[in-house]
Amino acid sequence: MPYKYFHMHAPEHRRRDATLMTEGNPRRVIFAFALPIFLSQLFQQLYSIADAWLVSEFLGDDAFAAVSSSGNLIHLMISFFVGASMGAGVVISRYFGAQDPERMSKGVHTSILISLICGLVLTVCGVVLAPFIPVWMNLDPEVVPHAVAYLRWYFAGSVALVMYNTFKGVMNAVGDSRRPLYYLIVSSLLNIGLDWLFLGPMDLGIEWAAIATTISQVVSALLCLAQLCRKGTVYALSWEKLRIDPEILKQVLRYGLPTGIQNSVIGLANVMVQSHINTFGKLGTAACGAYAKIQGFAFLPITSFSMSLTTYIGQNLGARRYDRAKAGARFGIWSSMVMAEIIGVILFFFAKPFVAFFIDSPEAIAIGVRQSMIESLFFFLLSYSHCLAGIFRGAGKATVPMFVMLGVWCVFRIAYITVAMRINHNIDLLFWAYPITWLISSFIYLVYYYKSDWIHGFEMAEKAA
Repeated sequence: MPYKYFHMHAPEHRRRDATLMTEGNPRRVIFAFALPIFLSQLFQQLYSIADAWLVSEFLGDDAFAAVSSSGNLIHLMISFFVGASMGAGVVISRYFGAQDPERMSKGVHTSILISLICGLVLTVCGVVLAPFIPVWMNLDPEVVPHAVAYLRWYFAGSVALVMYNTFKGVMNAVGDSRRPLYYLIVSSLLNIGLDWLFLGPMDLGIEWAAIATTISQVVSALLCLAQLCRKGTVYALSWEKLRIDPEILKQVLRYGLPTGIQNSVIGLANVMVQSHINTFGKLGTAACGAYAKIQGFAFLPITSFSMSLTTYIGQNLGARRYDRAKAGARFGIWSSMVMAEIIGVILFFFAKPFVAFFIDSPEAIAIGVRQSMIESLFFFLLSYSHCLAGIFRGAGKATVPMFVMLGVWCVFRIAYITVAMRINHNIDLLFWAYPITWLISSFIYLVYYYKSDWIHGFEMAEKAA
């Protein structure tokens, strides 16, 4: 049944489960899709801040440093599977835009089964490796026990996190960004409440902060699953259809594997950067952890528009709306850059009170402020790189951002930091690695975007047909 017909004749409550982004004003369509993602990221960021504040308030700076330093490692372990699921989103969005329900259904069931298997593998690996990871990262010996306890319990629930991201990707692929927002709000409020209960009145240890996160992740995954299993929806998940389709698997790997590899290597690079940060002691670790929480606000427009552009480009290329795809790409890029830079300017002028919200040490606060002064005004470059990466992924050219990110954000960044730290062990030089690599990647993307026809393959295929 074509989706256009489905939207015209299906009951009202079932028409809201998907949005065709191939119709209507491109700016309104992209903004309407990006807004719920923006709000969900905002809520997630506020939750993350509340979570970090509760850990710092009830358990002290050592526990806060343990949670902060674990962030890059967690990203490394999970990012591959989250990135790979983006490939499934590209496949699903393209078949949705092309109004091909049979192949779209195969894409949904294949991606969910793959994610379940990968999530279970990640859970086992994370729990087993948890005692060794903080030592490999050169964490302060006083922080290591806190980090081990936190990581072990966090990874115990990582299968739920992987499944939630996959379920959310399926909904986003068909233009539904509202329901993931609602489910995230519920799980985030639950997480904050459990954090307060476990760490405050019950006076439990840091592992209970991870347990609270695990419980909330399970709840969010179950809420998404219940929606996907509803009869009459365009995704219509059915347990009997859960199987891996070879043709769909090839496409998912083609579009998702480069992103998964890219995310993993970037995560590994961030862990290596974190190991350099840890050489500046607990003050450096806590300061950079506090700044990372604040910098998360800059990622709100970046993430919302880059994800929106991936879905928008995928649907419109599937529907052969090439000029529309290009027009939407331009709007998304500029919108994201402007919003990210506004946040950067605010952070530049109000860095001290923001950093001081998380940590009390004047020395640590000073380090966090210096990082803000160096990086915040260059957020427009960070935004540009992420938006172009999202566009190319939506166009099925996931290898382009993979090679750019690996070459610049990983190899060059680590090489620069390693050499700089040997010449002068100054944390400011480490901070400069970020705007420098953002500038280089943005320049490469700029050249590729304008010098190559990134939708040329689709136009040629249409002419050949």
